[in-house]
Amino acid sequence: MKNTPGHFGIYGGRFAPEVLLPALQETENAWMKAKRDKKFWEEFDHYAKTYVGRPSPLTFAENLTKMLKGAKIYVKREDLNHTGAHKINNALGQALLTKRMGKKRVITETGAGQNGVAVATVSALFGFECTIYMGEEDIERQRPNVFWMERLGANVMPVATGTRTLKDATNEALRDWITNVGDTHYMIGSALGPHPFPEMVREFQRIIGKEARRQILSAEGRLPDAIIACVGGGSNAIGIFTDFLKNKKVRLIGVEAGGVGLKGTGHASRFSGKGGKIGIMQGYKSIFLQTDDGQIAETHSISAGLDYPGIGPEHAHLHDLKRVEYTSASDKEVISAFLKVIRNEGMVPALESAHAWAEAIRLAPKLGKGKIIIVNQSGRGDKDIFLIADALEDKKWKAFLRKKGK
Repeated sequence: MKNTPGHFGIYGGRFAPEVLLPALQETENAWMKAKRDKKFWEEFDHYAKTYVGRPSPLTFAENLTKMLKGAKIYVKREDLNHTGAHKINNALGQALLTKRMGKKRVITETGAGQNGVAVATVSALFGFECTIYMGEEDIERQRPNVFWMERLGANVMPVATGTRTLKDATNEALRDWITNVGDTHYMIGSALGPHPFPEMVREFQRIIGKEARRQILSAEGRLPDAIIACVGGGSNAIGIFTDFLKNKKVRLIGVEAGGVGLKGTGHASRFSGKGGKIGIMQGYKSIFLQTDDGQIAETHSISAGLDYPGIGPEHAHLHDLKRVEYTSASDKEVISAFLKVIRNEGMVPALESAHAWAEAIRLAPKLGKGKIIIVNQSGRGDKDIFLIADALEDKKWKAFLRKKGK
């Protein structure tokens, strides 16, 4: 099926209340003009270089490569961006678009807090009033990021409904936008939601793949055999995958949250686990984890950023096309991968990124020597200190951190 604007095969679209349609059309019109405007991209590149710190490095993971006795592993270091993750790429792009539209207030949702920190950061830079919706469960899990959002001047709104996680935060952000549609722009943080957000977020995140392509050609003189990225909503993955889609010999692997197991509801794997079905939620058509009677299922992941029942519509389409492979990593595999990375490479990956590392550690020995893998390290793990202390059952640090955190 040929894609039409706002659709990726049968997925995507714009399913929104009538009151939001003018704002969505305004956003689309502004985006269509901006993406064809050379000056817009020059301004984006200026801030990406002088404020975000791009290009992010491509680092050879020499110690893990030797330990695994297989493929060479390179790491795209989005964790070294200002604010510590890939989320700043999209936040910057949408901030410039917000400025063009003359909006003075922005809202967003956040799970792991990295999108919230990024949006709070650009709001401080450009002078926007900023409100961030975050589930109470995620606020408890990600105290360091909540602290920084508030210090940056954002109003962090706890969400107590539903599972008190990312899905529910998104619902509240949409309600806010409906109420304040005149002066507010909703900076959706992932490559999902109603058109034009999936396309727009992808284009702001493509900077990852464009850089990685140049960097690996410079380092190795050829393209990699595989690229691996974690997938929640899917923005870091679509960002690094897009510029390699036409290179069929490059395997593209998205890693979902396997949680405590794929048979029940203790995971967030739309493709690997039980319950992934076509549905419409939060303005777009895609694959969502659902119960037998069609309700959105509860999810679980050790990583707050992957604990979401849906996936971006372009990922659903790429899955149908079999161009991207989707697998999963369990919470235990993620902690194991995290420890291998920090102890052997001195890098501190976010728990989301550690999902990608879990797959790389499995795959590298199978591919064998002479092959090349790129892992997209989408974020830094400072925010996960409480979760990691809990997972390692470090009683001394758990008690200390909880005392300080509260």
